[in-house]
Amino acid sequence: MDADADEDDGAVTDRELIERAREALEAAYVPYSEYRVGAAVETADGSIYAGCNVENANYSNSLHAEEVAVGSAVRDGRRSFARLAVSSAARDGVTPCGMCRQTLAEFCDEDLPVLCDEGDAVAEYALGDLLPNAISLETLEDADADPDATADEDGT
Repeated sequence: MDADADEDDGAVTDRELIERAREALEAAYVPYSEYRVGAAVETADGSIYAGCNVENANYSNSLHAEEVAVGSAVRDGRRSFARLAVSSAARDGVTPCGMCRQTLAEFCDEDLPVLCDEGDAVAEYALGDLLPNAISLETLEDADADPDATADEDGT
């Protein structure tokens, strides 16, 4: 197993998963926004992968904490996830951005619990509530099967 993942003997509580996200945000590289974010994803086998945001001067090449955590898990062959926790240094209940939600939807069912750190409380959302109608393999296959379905009235 890679050093990025921890396997726990017992079930990890929501608070413990939030704590792992909090620990991860301490390593964030955020010289531009100064907005630290950490994420911890629990895989179906109980492994925990954590990630932090890594900014870049051109912004579009920045990595989001959720992407780093999921990418580390996928690198290790894990593609089934049980929960995600997200925290910011502000403890403001930050939720994954749209791009990260779509990344999660690639691997997770719409009922994936997304835990957001509000300081003394944890807000919980289902991924499908945060990203209804996610783009999926089926979406792409449907578009390929009926290319006219997406054309405007003038055929463009």
